[in-house]
Amino acid sequence: MPNVNSFSLYDCKSCSLFWYKNGIINKSKCLTSLLVDELKARLAAQEVELKQKNEDADKLIRVVGVETEKVSREKAIADEEEQKVALITQEVEQKQKDCEEDLAKAEPALEAAQAALNTLNKKNLTELRSFGSPPSAVSNVTAAVMVLMAPGGKIPKDRSWKAAKAAMARVDGFLDSLIKFDKENIHENCLKALQPYLQDPKFKPEFVTTKSLAAAGLCSWVVNMVRFHAVFCEVQPKRQALSRANTELAAAQDKLASIKAKIARLNENLRKLTAKFEKATSDKLKCQQEAEATACTIALANRLVGGLASENVRWAEAVKNFKQQQSTLCGDVLLITAFISYLGYFTKKYRQELLDGIWKPYLHQLKVPIPVTPSLDPLTMLTDDADVAAWQNEGLPADRMSTENATILTNCERWPLMVDPQLQGIKWIKTKYGEDLRVIRIGQKGYLDTMERALAAGELVLIENLEESMDPVLGPLLGRETIKKGRYIKIGDKECDFNPAFRLILHTKLANPHFQPELQAQCTLINFTVTRDGLEDQLLAAVVNMERPDLEELKSNLTKQQNGFKITLKTLEDNLLSRLSSASGNFLGDTALVENLEITKQTAAEIEEKVQESKVTETKINEAREHYRPAAARASLLYFIMSDLHAIHPMYQFSLKAFSVVFHKAIERAPPDESLPQRLLNLIDSITFSVFQYTTRGLFECDKLTYTAQVTFQILLMSKEINIVELDFLLRYPAQTRVTSPVEFLSNHSWGGIKALSSMEEFRNLDRDIEGSAKRWKKFVESECPEKEKFPQEWKNKSALQRLCILRAVRPDRMSYAVRDFVEEKLGSKYVAGRSLDFATTFEESGPATPVFFILSPGVDPLKDVEKQGKKLGYTFNNRNFHNVSLGQGQEVVAEQALDLAAKEGHWVILQNIHLVAKWLSSLEKKLEQHSEGSHQDFRVFISAEPAPSPESHIIPQGILENSIKITSEAPTGMHANLHKALDNFNQDTLEMCTRENEFKSILFALCYFHAAVAERRKFGPQGWNRSYPFNTGDLTISVNVLYNYLEASTKVPYDDLRYLFGEIMYGGHITDDWDRRLCKTYLEEFIKPEMLEGEFLLAPGFPLPGNLDYNGYHQYIDDALPPESPYLYGLHPNAEIGFLTQTSEKLFRTMLEMQPRDTSVGEGGVGTRDETVKALLEEMLEKLMDEFNITELMAKVEERTPYAVVAFQECERMNILTSEIKRSLKELDLGLKGELTMTSDMENLQNALFLDTVPESWIKRAYPSTASLGTWFADLLTRIKELEAWTGDFSLPSTVWLAGFFNPQSFLTAIMQSTARKNKWPLDKMTLQCDVTKKNREDFASPPREGAYVHGLFMEGARWDAQAGIIAEARLKELTPAMPVIFIKAIPADKQDIRSTYRCPVYKTRQRGPTYVWTFNLKTRENPSKWVLAGVALLLQI
Repeated sequence: MPNVNSFSLYDCKSCSLFWYKNGIINKSKCLTSLLVDELKARLAAQEVELKQKNEDADKLIRVVGVETEKVSREKAIADEEEQKVALITQEVEQKQKDCEEDLAKAEPALEAAQAALNTLNKKNLTELRSFGSPPSAVSNVTAAVMVLMAPGGKIPKDRSWKAAKAAMARVDGFLDSLIKFDKENIHENCLKALQPYLQDPKFKPEFVTTKSLAAAGLCSWVVNMVRFHAVFCEVQPKRQALSRANTELAAAQDKLASIKAKIARLNENLRKLTAKFEKATSDKLKCQQEAEATACTIALANRLVGGLASENVRWAEAVKNFKQQQSTLCGDVLLITAFISYLGYFTKKYRQELLDGIWKPYLHQLKVPIPVTPSLDPLTMLTDDADVAAWQNEGLPADRMSTENATILTNCERWPLMVDPQLQGIKWIKTKYGEDLRVIRIGQKGYLDTMERALAAGELVLIENLEESMDPVLGPLLGRETIKKGRYIKIGDKECDFNPAFRLILHTKLANPHFQPELQAQCTLINFTVTRDGLEDQLLAAVVNMERPDLEELKSNLTKQQNGFKITLKTLEDNLLSRLSSASGNFLGDTALVENLEITKQTAAEIEEKVQESKVTETKINEAREHYRPAAARASLLYFIMSDLHAIHPMYQFSLKAFSVVFHKAIERAPPDESLPQRLLNLIDSITFSVFQYTTRGLFECDKLTYTAQVTFQILLMSKEINIVELDFLLRYPAQTRVTSPVEFLSNHSWGGIKALSSMEEFRNLDRDIEGSAKRWKKFVESECPEKEKFPQEWKNKSALQRLCILRAVRPDRMSYAVRDFVEEKLGSKYVAGRSLDFATTFEESGPATPVFFILSPGVDPLKDVEKQGKKLGYTFNNRNFHNVSLGQGQEVVAEQALDLAAKEGHWVILQNIHLVAKWLSSLEKKLEQHSEGSHQDFRVFISAEPAPSPESHIIPQGILENSIKITSEAPTGMHANLHKALDNFNQDTLEMCTRENEFKSILFALCYFHAAVAERRKFGPQGWNRSYPFNTGDLTISVNVLYNYLEASTKVPYDDLRYLFGEIMYGGHITDDWDRRLCKTYLEEFIKPEMLEGEFLLAPGFPLPGNLDYNGYHQYIDDALPPESPYLYGLHPNAEIGFLTQTSEKLFRTMLEMQPRDTSVGEGGVGTRDETVKALLEEMLEKLMDEFNITELMAKVEERTPYAVVAFQECERMNILTSEIKRSLKELDLGLKGELTMTSDMENLQNALFLDTVPESWIKRAYPSTASLGTWFADLLTRIKELEAWTGDFSLPSTVWLAGFFNPQSFLTAIMQSTARKNKWPLDKMTLQCDVTKKNREDFASPPREGAYVHGLFMEGARWDAQAGIIAEARLKELTPAMPVIFIKAIPADKQDIRSTYRCPVYKTRQRGPTYVWTFNLKTRENPSKWVLAGVALLLQI
């Protein structure tokens, strides 16, 4: 297998068995052949030898003592001599120092003399000689030189200038005699004769310089020579004394050296004696140790035999078991390799099913069965208790699934890829490997450099937070595509060293990733997703830790102690077996082996005793802990409901870490109680409500009931208070098709639901009771709030869920209210109160690692709350500790700088509209993660973003959303709130700014009403607007500015101009649909016209335009005069609200059905498992689908290809494309469910759609628009095929045509015009269709008309057709889409068309309207057509 080396595993297990057997049986048998008597004889001989060696050693000790004495005496003499030498040395050093200091004093005189000589040269001496009669100062200098240099102290009598010139006759010789002058031995006579000269004040170099430079130099030389000689004479006696001292020192040192040499000889002699003694002592000790070892061996032999005697029994049993395993080892290894290779990504249940239910039976039923251990547990062969214990101590959750995951991760050969949305796996990995782990993310700076270094060094790398696509540059690494004999691997264009020790772990926190097939082949996918049971155990530990910390600490310590015991026992036994198996020859001397055996036995006995004690304690602890399990189970359930909310909207992301914080705070907030049962109820209530509050503040209003209902139903399912079959009916509503209601107050669709309910035991005879007591049921069904009324007959005694099921059938429009009441009944009123938490409370839950994330809605600014809270706590712009960054192009750097500063200093940062910087969001996620630890405790981040219009365009990273407190802020709903809000954009000054006050105020108020109407009309869905438009307050304020400018500039009110500007530009600028443009224009024509100033003018029934009031007066008028919220305020019929509420209820149940746990299965009589349901539906569909149309045969039937025939061919071709895709995809899914094909994402989507009763995406692409559920859609498809078969039988036009049965109804309506045009030879582009509504039904027509066609199957929404009067009439209450009589459509010249008293009625394929537009029919009306425009009246081909 590609993931595990099964041969290696087999060899390893075989060797283990051999080693165990060889180590235990063979070695233990050897013990019986040992002779203890032989050991005793050896011991006696060793004792005699030991005695002799003791005597020898004693003699040597005495000799060594005498020699040591001698050395000590000589050493004392040497020490004394050494002291004398030291004193002499000190004296010599002092004298040396004094001489050097005195000589240093003479040095300047000598240098000065030398400097003086340096000034003399041949030139200036020659110049000196050239003097005829020099000044006396010069002649004195030369005379002094002659005296100083007088040889032998004989002073020349002639010291005249003439004599001096003669002495300097040879200039070079004279200079040389000066340089070589013996300055240390100047004669006493010379010094005396010099005194007169020296005492002469003019005998100074400075003075002589003025007479002659050469003479000055000679003067300086004489003076300094005399000075030097004076100092030298003082030093000379000291130098002689120093010389004598040095002689004395040398003599003392010679004496000391001879003494030391003598000591060295004595030491050498002593060393030899000592070595001899040490050898004797060593021999004695060796002999003694051998004797002791022999004695010890005898004792050990007895202990080892005794110790192994008891172990042999246990080990022999183990070997017997191992022998049995040898026969099943191949099969076991095969299963284990498959387990590692394939099961990592599956859930616990499916792993067990594959292993025990499919693989084992398959191996058993082969022609040559492969034997497998019946009770094989893969974990026992891949790991042991010690490893598992170590993992759990490192933070791995203790549940079975986590242990299996860790085992696969540590044993797989492919790179492991952890799917870990709750980050529990990665936490364990980081703890397990610690500093040895290199953690990187794809795309982070320098991650490839880190990878390259790790590859070369053979390190372990963790790539965390993978997305669904991988960086292609890592492809060769994932596929292990090594080059150059496996020594290198390419990363990009670079060849990197590849160390075989390198390991890679991949990690993603995506909950349901769809990786590329090649990535799945290269990696071992391991599903670390936390399970409900696993989380329940973790939360139980948390709740007990808070409620009974003593218990949990004891439990934790016990677990660690037990884990420690397992590790210790395993280590000891492994060491013992290893020593036994590797021992050779006489191993009785191995004390460690015997001691290991004894320690193992002793430890095992101690551990066994402690284990027994622990078991008793653990049982008591578990009993006490189990009291709190209901609280943990409730919390686990709530977490999984919360984590599934992302299926509703991608903004709803919640992390386990954030949930844990809420969970702990809920426990702290729960009211204390002495009674444990009551305390438990308080805990459950606190946990449920805290999680509810935390979750709902981040949900849009439209999703809050979905979440609350899901919580309620799942809680009741867990406590088995409701029947899953009844819940399935409520959510799925599998109504019977093609039934006709026998009572007029229920539609066919409602009756189909009643019939489906009646087939269930609890609702038997419901259909008969409704028929039999029609009057009572009619009163109940037509009551305003049937959910509050008592049900007729005994049905009032049914359970709350059963009553909901009945109400779902008879009044689907009231289900939102009914579900809200159900929640209130089961959980309490606080779950439906709708009170939002104030921002200050939410702020307390935030922190440096927990940002606050505002999910924006149009027209709402939640950041005002942040500014208000900041001001209260001292965080403002003026204080420079409040940073507000509105993101857009170029603002990313500003935001990063603000975050870095704020994290360091403890500031607040607002990041507005982060959805505008999609590419930067991953950097923001990393930045927030970086600052989540180690930041200032006051650091806070507030983020705002608009939700994406569709899940595909969602860009906000999961990490940001999961760790944030999410808050939704939505605009108020209803006409009352919207009208106030529109008026809030102005003030009293606005009302007074125009000179034409009356006209300005009237039109301004009408504009506010218009703005509120068009904004709130969106809630009615397609009947309100074909498409949703982002009308905002800017449209209103600009319109009022335009109104002011036009009124100021005109004498008359330019109504037409104003309506055009408002309807076509300000508001019309948003509108893209022509019918919506007509609606907007009609509103303005009704609200802004001259009549508004001429008397009472109604903006809505019962709401006249107010007169001239002040600003507060208008607000008061709205409160006093505006009628209660109803569709009439928007020009719509009350049925629009019923339709809107019905659609809301349908969406509620559809969403809840999609959120149901996928592995839910029920017992007998239930809805069956997911696969069973899908398989049955798939087979039924394949059976009912007819063969495709043979287009070639059909064409051969037709003599003339009329426009109608062409339409028939086109429809058949389209039907063939659709049915072939249905058959292909169903057959493919069938093979996938059987395991004959790999399940693809398309097949998975198809399976989900079949189970959820929705039309699959691949079918929708090839089909016609439809809003029906799959069951209804498929029945409709079969009807369409039958209609086509009937028409293509002879290609004659049916008496009445089912217009809704066409893929492209426009083609048939165009064919009517083409046929008439050909027949009458009229130009096609000058023709139009005339629509006449008959008074007959389909059954009343036997043949088609001569021209044109009769069409049936249309429905009217927003009004009804009065067949008697032949006009559009007001709809009847609760009759949402009444059927139209047969309509006669014929083609006429466009100029003959009469459009007086008609309403241009759009025809759509479905209730979604918008892009399903087909045609426009002109229908007769007595009312103003604007009434039907505002009512959203249209014809529909399907309902």
